[in-house]
Amino acid sequence: MMDLNNKLRILADAAKYDASCASSGVRRKGATEGKGIGNSSGIGICHSYTPDGRCVSLLKLLLTNYCVYDCQFCVNRVSSSTPRARFTVDEVVELTIDFYRRNYIEGLFLSSGIIQSPDYTMEQLTLVARKLRTEKEFRGYIHLKAIPLASADLLDEAGRWADRLSANIELPTDRDLQKLAPEKQKKHVESAMLHLRDRVAESKQQRQASRKAPVFAPAGQSTQMIVGATDAPDVDILSTSSQLYGDYKLRRVYYSAYSPIPHADGRLPSVSPPLIREHRLYQADWLMRFYGFEVGEILNAESPNLDLKLDPKHAWALRNRHRFPVDVNRADRELLLRVPGIGTRNVARILQVRRHQKLRIADLKRLRIAWSRAAPFVITADHNPALAELDSQRLHQPARRRPQQLLLFESRTSARSGEF
Repeated sequence: MMDLNNKLRILADAAKYDASCASSGVRRKGATEGKGIGNSSGIGICHSYTPDGRCVSLLKLLLTNYCVYDCQFCVNRVSSSTPRARFTVDEVVELTIDFYRRNYIEGLFLSSGIIQSPDYTMEQLTLVARKLRTEKEFRGYIHLKAIPLASADLLDEAGRWADRLSANIELPTDRDLQKLAPEKQKKHVESAMLHLRDRVAESKQQRQASRKAPVFAPAGQSTQMIVGATDAPDVDILSTSSQLYGDYKLRRVYYSAYSPIPHADGRLPSVSPPLIREHRLYQADWLMRFYGFEVGEILNAESPNLDLKLDPKHAWALRNRHRFPVDVNRADRELLLRVPGIGTRNVARILQVRRHQKLRIADLKRLRIAWSRAAPFVITADHNPALAELDSQRLHQPARRRPQQLLLFESRTSARSGEF
């Protein structure tokens, strides 16, 4: 019988391929009164390290890496020769509490291969969350995988105990799924997403009527798409993301660069796509969610892939020179959001400050706007760039940065800096 340490080594490592987890800082009932243990809000969340060196604040595990499906891009597919392991429900519960008490983690991300059936797998995942909440009085963050084709009752039960649920779309198109994962269908994943969307909305309405009403997945739902396992261009990936955001009110779509696996199907690439592609997709995703961009403005049939040398906002600005330079003292919010180097927070600050004074270069620098990127595209009280500057060759080159070590998860968090 395999000991717990070996199970942990195998199943923590297997979980690294799922990128769709992030704590959203939800405060659960009892956390403010000192009841129970754990708290997923506020600062000071401690971190744990996975075997490959990534720093995470959640204990990230698979319940098991056995799986009845044969998805060719997955290292845990039924035909894979990877070492197998399986936790019991009580083992995951005890591991979570032990890691929390040692100050290693502040929550749990739990996924699983499909064992026996979708219903059985969803039932086991939910049982972990229920025991943590009811028997251990755990108030920390819990993210559970929502299993497509699991019954609505089981998804409802999962949402009662978990902060966030995620049903992974895996690949951007039905054609890709039919090619590499014929046992899965996009419509089944979207059916689970639809149910979760409706239950989240219903719970919010009930909570508005009565604060005593039960919560349902208060951090919403997310999903993941694998990038580079097929030849799907970026425009297909972003189109699918846009559709999912609009139809199912997802909080996040996570993009995960395909990682070659042992004994892979010959239709899969032998090398990973460049990580900068994943980074550019996150930047484009941010433009759609917070900057008012449509997919067709970022990419189209003639240009189906993102420029790996330029961030998508900069690339858009160069394609639309006729809209620049923008007067920061007069332009509306929507146009300011499209200026390279100016993020959402700084747009709000500009609109506030210019009520009282004319903005100058020094003012923008004090707001910590990325002036080197913004300068050719803006007019201030003391700056009016020549139109020829927008055709300068240097604007078509990636921004030069001082050499520095790449920070962990920098590609997934850089858009939050306010300088996008």
